[in-house]
Amino acid sequence: MADRSFSDVSLAALYDALNPWGPSDDFYLDLVMTARSVLDVGCGTGRLLGRAREAGHRGRLCGLDPAAAMLVQARRRAAVEWVLGDLASSRWEREFDLVVMTGHAFQVLVGDEELRSSLAAVREALTDDGRFVFETRNPAARAWESWTPERVREVSDAQGDVVRVRHEVETPVPGDRVTFTETFERPGWERPRVSRSTLRFLGADALSGFLGDAGLAVHQQFGDWGRGPLSPTAPEIITVARHSGS
Repeated sequence: MADRSFSDVSLAALYDALNPWGPSDDFYLDLVMTARSVLDVGCGTGRLLGRAREAGHRGRLCGLDPAAAMLVQARRRAAVEWVLGDLASSRWEREFDLVVMTGHAFQVLVGDEELRSSLAAVREALTDDGRFVFETRNPAARAWESWTPERVREVSDAQGDVVRVRHEVETPVPGDRVTFTETFERPGWERPRVSRSTLRFLGADALSGFLGDAGLAVHQQFGDWGRGPLSPTAPEIITVARHSGS
């Protein structure tokens, strides 16, 4: 099931304001514009594929997301194929030159079997020379330590009311899984709306192992959106994978 921050229509409508277009989006847009057919897994509000179409992409663009509320936002963008579901419920065979998972969507795959089956589905969806590109936060950077209730963000909703958003991590953090709550408060709501999420923080070696089990191999890895090298202190692990042996 999708987290409440994605499945609640009023909260899904805040996503783009809370996550404005930035360097990560530019990184992925460049990749999308050079691919003939693209599958965006966990496409959310669909802004990446929508922007690609607006920029003149003429090939196949397909967005997949398990949250109907996010696709309500996405379907306002024309000329893109939007699919409700996930990699367990939707299958493609050698149909896409590029599969992407943006916005740290890869980290919601918290179970070993879920991760293995999802990667197998990605491999099946890729053409022989296709690429799978995704990012995960580098666990060594310990980003979750800054997700504290004292850091409050404010955005305006469609009615112009201010929504306050704060995070709180459940401690202690067990292994590579981080569970946290995201609390939304708005004037006029009877009570705050709370979304609880768990993300998995895998290191480069673990990622390589799971990819290898699925018949995929790391082709390139970067530590930031400027394509800087992956280092112990890099904030991201940005991975470009291909079929093993490609």
